Amino acid sequence: MNMKRNVIIACLLLVAPWCVAQQDDSTRSRVLEEVSVGARRSEGVSRMGGAVNGTEIGQGELFRAACCNLGESFVANPSVDVNYNDAAVGARQIKLLGLSGQYVQMLIENLPMGGGPASPYLLSYVPGAWMKSIQVSKGTSSVKQGYQSITGQIDVEYVKPDEEPGLSLNLYGDSRLKAEGNLMGNIHLNPYLSTELFAHYEQDFAHHDADGDLWHDSPALRQINLSNRWKYKRGRYIMHAGINFLDENREGGQLVKDIAVPYRALVDNRRMEVYMKHAYLLDQLHNTNLAFMANASHHRLNGNFGNTDHPEASSFPVKNYTNNFSTLSAQLMLEHEFDDIHSLSTGLSLNADHIEETIPSPLTLSTQEVTPGAYVQYTFKPDYHFTAMAGLRADHSSLFGTFATPRLHLKWMVNDWVTFRGSIGKGYRTTYPLAENHYLLASGRPLVLSGDPIQEQAWNTGLSGAFIIPAGDRDVMVNAEFYHTRFQHQAVVDYDSDPTKVIVANLNGSSFSSTFQLDASCDIVEELNILAAFRYNYVRCTYGGTLMEKPLQSRYKGLLTLSWKPMMALWQVDLTLQLNGPGRMPHYFDADGTLVSDEEFPAYPQLNIQITREFRHFSLYVGGENLTNYRQPIPVINTANPWSSTFDPTLVWGPVHGIMAYAGLRMNL
Repeated sequence: MNMKRNVIIACLLLVAPWCVAQQDDSTRSRVLEEVSVGARRSEGVSRMGGAVNGTEIGQGELFRAACCNLGESFVANPSVDVNYNDAAVGARQIKLLGLSGQYVQMLIENLPMGGGPASPYLLSYVPGAWMKSIQVSKGTSSVKQGYQSITGQIDVEYVKPDEEPGLSLNLYGDSRLKAEGNLMGNIHLNPYLSTELFAHYEQDFAHHDADGDLWHDSPALRQINLSNRWKYKRGRYIMHAGINFLDENREGGQLVKDIAVPYRALVDNRRMEVYMKHAYLLDQLHNTNLAFMANASHHRLNGNFGNTDHPEASSFPVKNYTNNFSTLSAQLMLEHEFDDIHSLSTGLSLNADHIEETIPSPLTLSTQEVTPGAYVQYTFKPDYHFTAMAGLRADHSSLFGTFATPRLHLKWMVNDWVTFRGSIGKGYRTTYPLAENHYLLASGRPLVLSGDPIQEQAWNTGLSGAFIIPAGDRDVMVNAEFYHTRFQHQAVVDYDSDPTKVIVANLNGSSFSSTFQLDASCDIVEELNILAAFRYNYVRCTYGGTLMEKPLQSRYKGLLTLSWKPMMALWQVDLTLQLNGPGRMPHYFDADGTLVSDEEFPAYPQLNIQITREFRHFSLYVGGENLTNYRQPIPVINTANPWSSTFDPTLVWGPVHGIMAYAGLRMNL
């Protein structure tokens, strides 16, 4: 209870200074870059500067697809995959470097997005219309943002309150009878203070069963998402502050109208978050800056899996799961440039999590972790060609004790056409096995948690090269990279040791991922850009004492994108073709009780097209997704008997719906 009271007090303290200040994006100070990433709209994809290997996705790139939320922003990205985890409640995760998104540090303007029960749904909590850009970095990132990054970092930047005043409207609808609306407005109250309001609403107005198995192809969703943000700048002082609120309902399972006692999967999410950021420029000559950032959130989840309409029927049981997850994060930073060659960043941080879970037993579990820490990071840049960035963190967890996080990034520009980067570092992550995997309760297999929550640990190393190759009067941009992640401790979701159960157990053996990627892009003519990419994943983990290929993971991915802007860019045609490689299915029992092992899912293509017409104050777009109409043949095993031990909606590896057409409007009023 003390933790809850502290979070509530922190929320009040964070909300109080709304009317004070926020940061100016045009300021060049490095600490102010920590407070707000980026200053101007980027029209496409550009490589991030500095020693860290990454790219920045601008609004122009985001608008190449419908981009209803963060999870749909990576359709044309060769590095990031987004997949459904289940066919019951629509849990989704990104995959980076061959591993699930829980190993990617998710940030909004350098503040943590939160985890726990929100992890399977975070991608849908960031509306696409709110985003200004996304920075995707690979490998362990800077120690400034914490110790959590293992395979990479995704940092989302929202549209800012002090941009040109006005009102924007975004409307979307598709052939599945899903509708979405976004309203965004900002106003400058005086030369120093500005504010903005974001409002998002979406709802599925129909239930879909294209394959006729009497099961929702994807869950019906209703979401309300509101955000109010403030910004103040005067002299050398800047502040951001805001509050976010979310209400979401998910309904999956069997179709109620066709079955007397349907199996249903219902998940309700309520989320509130407040944040603030302060920055003060102490010495402009040496970029000496002091900054303080903090945010607090509370997430409540209520899930019901089974016979939710007739709970008194013992032959048709229901699994109930509730979760209250509170987080608090704070960071104090100081940065100083001694000269053009040497710079130093140092700071203190505090992370606190409190989680209460009620599981089907019924049993209430309570866990609290408080982790204070400190870091120092030194950057050495003797000239234009070479940059070295070395960082070290020391943190103390109330659950796991003291641990150190070393990281090193190197960049060498051989010349203006060839650049190499290398990195090595360690990352940590506290696991909440049931909260992060609660969607597995929809399976007929019993969910077994073996062992106490652990702190996952992994080393990540990477090498990359960026090349500019002349081709006639055009340049071809080529990027090649290799990353290897090896775990020392890991919480493993194990389908294979006992096919009658889903076991979440601590790693007992080896677990690693190696990925190689090659991509090239070029403006063939002034109006036409093409990108081609190929990535190979080699991912292995120990299940039941045997080192095996990680299941439900494509071994390779091929990507081809075309973007054509004829007639002075008044029209834009975007095409994205993916080829997702085959992979291993885990051991499972078929509907007739036959054990299925050593099975693979096939490679499959996906084709998306969008056409956009730009007008003076608005744009119209129409498009189609999955035009190849490929669907996973059996996304749900044994739908006819969802209360049996062979029922499983969690073995999803491909698309769960076929061709989908959509149309939308973006308007600046």
